[in-house]
Parts: sequence; C-alpha cells; structure tokens
Amino acid sequence: MEWTVHELAERAGISGRTLRHYHRIGLLEPDRVGSNGYRYYGPDAVARLQRILLLRDTGMPLAGIASVLAAHESPTAEIDALEAHLGQLAREREALERRITAVEHTLEMRRRGREPRMDVMLDGFNDRYETEVVQRWGREAFEASNQWWHGKSVHQQQAWKADAEALLARWRELHEDGHAPDSAVAQQHAAVHLAWFADIPGTPTHAGDAARSADMVRGMADLYESSPDFHRIFGTREAARFAANALRLHVERLSR
Repeated sequence: MEWTVHELAERAGISGRTLRHYHRIGLLEPDRVGSNGYRYYGPDAVARLQRILLLRDTGMPLAGIASVLAAHESPTAEIDALEAHLGQLAREREALERRITAVEHTLEMRRRGREPRMDVMLDGFNDRYETEVVQRWGREAFEASNQWWHGKSVHQQQAWKADAEALLARWRELHEDGHAPDSAVAQQHAAVHLAWFADIPGTPTHAGDAARSADMVRGMADLYESSPDFHRIFGTREAARFAANALRLHVERLSR
C-alpha cells in the first residue's frame, strides 16, 4: 500500500507542505518518486512519520528529531534526547515563571498608582548575581537559591526583603550604640545572621556543612567590608565593617 502526499497528509492530520518540507530537509524520504513527480509513501515511511510526529508533539526541534532517528542503532538515543529536551523545557519554564512574577509585580504597582521596584521588575530578565554566586559556591547553589527566590510571590519577596533590611539595620544600630564586635549583643546578632543564611536554599549553612558555612560567612564578611553596594545597604561603611568583624569572630568561635 502506498499513499501520495495528499493522502498521507490527510490521514496524519498535517499539511502537504509539511511533508514536502520533511522531504526537503532529509527527515522523511518517500519510498519512491513516480515518473509524474508524485511522492509515494509506504509502511516504513508511515512508521517513521509517526515517530516524527510523536517527538514533535513534545516540542523537540526537528534537528533533534533527526538526530534521534539517525541513531537508530542506539536504543538509548531517544531516551537521552528526551531527557535533554525535558531539561531545556524545565529551564524555559523557570525563566517564564520569573518573568510572570516580574510582570505581576509591575502590574500590581501600576494598579496602586506607584512606580515598580526596578530590582523586582528585572528579576528573571537579568539575574545580577548569578556569575558571582556560581564562581563562589557552584551552579547547584545558584539554581537552588534562585528557584527558592523566584518561587515566592511578590508579597513574599517584599516581606523577605523587609526582614533582610531590618537584619542589616540592626548592625548599624549596634555599631552606633558603641558595642564591640565581640560583645555579647553583637555575637547574638551574628547568630541571628547565620540563621538567616540557613533559611536560603543552596547555601552551605542551609545544607548544614559547617566547614563550607564558615568559608561562606568569611567570604560574605569580605564583601560587606569591601563593597560600596553593601556599605549603602548597611547604611555606612563603618557599620558594614562592624558586621563583618562580628561575623568573622562568630564563625571562629564556632570552629573551636
């Protein structure tokens, strides 16, 4: 039994143009081309078309489908290709969810007649700290913390930022009140700061890795002390340096 382009397209629920395109790119060859120029498809071509359409329904690009079908001698080729495609779709979904969160925030602020927060508007479009986090603590740490952050609603993100701002403002208060980094009240707040780190998935403190947690805290202390961005966040350079020294002392005492 053989079918023409028109007959096969009608039965497969696709267009004749699609079949001709598949032929043109070498994805689906007809069994033969008649003297009249018509393409004829037999059982083998129909079976191949069925696999093409099944893979296409997953969203796999035609180049990927061609690779799967070309590797027919490997029984795992299709599984490997589908797993890779699933990973790509998951990454696209995460990016889309971040964009949805950013747009929801913008829409909510507009409805209130207020200006959107630029850092929230751009979350998902440009993750500013990705390179730095990956370099310091690895890709898994970034993915875990990034997924945790973007899984929050706008209100939850705002609440978390408010808590973070209060945590850092407390350091400035302690410094201005004249406390030393090794004072009981400063060390108590250092413990609160470490607990705050532990709430963030992807951090060594969240994973309970004591050695890497100490390294992370020391690294963050260095950033607090040296980065103008953190000086602004803490309120003053001196407050940031005070917090950095208190945190260093705290992890040193914990490691004894």
